[in-house]
Amino acid sequence: MAKTIQVTCAIILHEGKILVAQRGKKMNLPLKWEFPGGKIEANESAEACLIREIKEELNIEIEIKMAFKSNFHSYEEGKEIELIPFLSGYISGHLIVKEHQQIQWIEPENLLILDWADADVPIVNDFIEWFKVNH
Repeated sequence: MAKTIQVTCAIILHEGKILVAQRGKKMNLPLKWEFPGGKIEANESAEACLIREIKEELNIEIEIKMAFKSNFHSYEEGKEIELIPFLSGYISGHLIVKEHQQIQWIEPENLLILDWADADVPIVNDFIEWFKVNH
């Protein structure tokens, strides 16, 4: 049984828009959209991981607001991930795209237009439902 890889992702809500990232052509799942984040390292909390990964990948500081339900997703090659989403706020910093093809700020009602990575789809749906109730 393959070990489940824990991965965090940030739903960064700023001025009514969400930051989304498109995977690069050479990455797994090329050109699919995702919420930015990364793998949890040994002895690291999910929250600390996300703050570190967003700083490394995008050069911005975020704050964690609340957790959403994790999504467990298995890929064809037998890999399973637990994608752990957090609603986050933008604090400071100038966005620099280091790993992704592109990033953009998008209105929540337009999220479903994008071609999402499968693991992110339930999280997108959960967020949209939450957003409708809370905004």
